[in-house]
Amino acid sequence: MLARTADNLFWMARHIERAENTARVLDVAHRSALLPLDIEGAEAYLWYAPLNITGCAASYEVKYGLARADSVTHYMALDPDNPSSIYSCLKLARENARAVRGAITSEMWEVINSTWLELNRMTWNMDNEKFPDFFEWVKDRSHMFRGVTLGTILKDVALSFIKLGTFLERADNTARILDVKYHILLPSVNDVGGAADYYQWGSVLRSVSAFEAYRKVYRDVISPLRVAELLILRDDMPRSLHACMNEVEAALIDINGSSGREARRLAGEQHAAIHFGLIEDVFSQGLHEYLTEFLAHIALLGREIRDAYMSRRNHFEQPVATVRRTALQMQ
Repeated sequence: MLARTADNLFWMARHIERAENTARVLDVAHRSALLPLDIEGAEAYLWYAPLNITGCAASYEVKYGLARADSVTHYMALDPDNPSSIYSCLKLARENARAVRGAITSEMWEVINSTWLELNRMTWNMDNEKFPDFFEWVKDRSHMFRGVTLGTILKDVALSFIKLGTFLERADNTARILDVKYHILLPSVNDVGGAADYYQWGSVLRSVSAFEAYRKVYRDVISPLRVAELLILRDDMPRSLHACMNEVEAALIDINGSSGREARRLAGEQHAAIHFGLIEDVFSQGLHEYLTEFLAHIALLGREIRDAYMSRRNHFEQPVATVRRTALQMQ
């Protein structure tokens, strides 16, 4: 496969996953704003958290100043000046898809193209009351794209690059959500397991569609330790770090090629660390430190994948990559 084609397929999938993840984070923030919050500084955390999770707090403050519900929502959902907004991600996904029109199925193109056209019709009449329905629409379109992809595309190297982009982005997002939650709300490791607000921990689970899975697995009150275990180590949870690394490693093995040996080594190393890891060891290291190290490893893996398989001059990638900062930079 040509490096340019691999590049476009990878970033097409990654932008669609990023749009869905942003919609999830904003949806939970809007729902949480309707709940009683008795944690000190919870209101400020509520609207800065989405900015910190996506790594665009600094660029937001330059344009809007203090975090407010309406401006944060608009900046992260519809602002074309924000390279990580839902609007920008869906636009870039369509541009990448158009560049590789011959490598994807007509059904995949129709989903992406119709999503973009419908988005432009919707954004002219968007207000705070309509945003919850908008977030559900974004999630539904992302689910539709994945379903159409798996149901129509050949199971060849093109699908492997699509999976690679999807699950690298998903792992990145899950790690960021956990890191921001613990680092801002519970900055001390000694605070973990304390009297944290039930609604806040529930919102973390809902942001990755894990609330019902948590109830099924643990059948107990929500505790920070078990939330972390579910979202890091359990490979039966679709959005956990373990499940994502299963898919990343499998995709790299399917792609193969001598030039990707270092990428496969890095993926295998991270997968083994999570597969054989214990939650007690994670917390003994410090959850923030563990997640910061994971994000750095994912960033390094992304660079190795680019160097091994992809074009280094893809103008669709750079605007978003410059905005997505690591958790360490958000301190």
